[in-house]
Amino acid sequence: KAIAEAREKGDLSENAEYDAAKEAQGLLELRINNLEKVVAVSRVLDPNDIDTSEVRVMTKVKVKDIKSNKEMEYHLVSESESDIKQMKISVSSPVGKGLLGKRRGDIAEITLPRGAMKFEVLDINI
Repeated sequence: KAIAEAREKGDLSENAEYDAAKEAQGLLELRINNLEKVVAVSRVLDPNDIDTSEVRVMTKVKVKDIKSNKEMEYHLVSESESDIKQMKISVSSPVGKGLLGKRRGDIAEITLPRGAMKFEVLDINI
C-alpha cells in the first residue's frame, strides 16, 4: 500500500517515499523468510514427553546459589522465548548452558562476566 501511494506521487527516480517503502518491503520479506525457516525446523513438544531426570529445554529447574544460599527457579526455553522478567532463560545463555544435563543434587559451575558461580540443582519439573 505504501509503495502504491508513493508511486502515485510521480517520478520514482527522485521519490524518497518510494525508496523508503521499497526498503521497508525488503526488510519485511527478509523477516518473513527468517520466520518461515524457524517454523520449518520447529517441532511441538508435549510436556508429558519431557524427561525431568535432568535439566533440558522446557524444564523448570530450582537451584540454590552456593555462595549466597539464595534459591531461584529458572524455566529453560529457546532463545526466541527467553524473558528474564519471567525467569525464562535461553538454553544458549551461560546459565542455561551450565545447567543443561545436570541432575538433582549436581553442582553446576558457571562462568559469568562477573565471575564464577556455583549452583546446586534442587529440583527439576515441567
